[in-house]
Amino acid sequence: MPAIPQRRRWLLAAAIAASLGLGACSSVSNSTRSALYAVTPYKIEVVQGNFVSKEQVEALKPGMTRQQVREILGTSLLTDVFHSNRWDYVFTIRRQGVEPQQRRLTLYFNGDVLDRFEGDPMPSEEEFVATLDTRRRSGKVPTLEASEDQLKKFDPKDSDKAKDKPADGEPAAPTAPLPAAYPPLESR
Repeated sequence: MPAIPQRRRWLLAAAIAASLGLGACSSVSNSTRSALYAVTPYKIEVVQGNFVSKEQVEALKPGMTRQQVREILGTSLLTDVFHSNRWDYVFTIRRQGVEPQQRRLTLYFNGDVLDRFEGDPMPSEEEFVATLDTRRRSGKVPTLEASEDQLKKFDPKDSDKAKDKPADGEPAAPTAPLPAAYPPLESR
């Protein structure tokens, strides 16, 4: 008979836990909802295409050959079979916490010679790298200062002299000469 009251206790504990769990679901406020949205799964960084910088676009000049253009920009992402005189350079990047970026540059050839090009305004390499760095900056950079006495502690000249100089009355320890040639790594 003692098993029946113990079973009731477990059922009562399970019922209380279930009611508390269901009650907690209904009390989600805006602050707890925003906390839940802050915890997100990791989203991988997706980079597609060729990054073309402002410096590379400035190096393009009408009249350049396809090979010269390829040396500056690399191989185009899209080469259309139906429009063989057109190269498209498309670049997209999607990162978590950063607005997706998409840039496009289209080059038109007349035979083997660059005729014209058009596209989005391209950032310089420095500007592009700055948009990739999403680390939070600490406001103040500490100044690094050391007095002359502190610097003398780390002076390599003084520490080498102290190591080489024998104590009073002790003879200097002889150093072994370096070998003229090293043995081969593999024996035959």
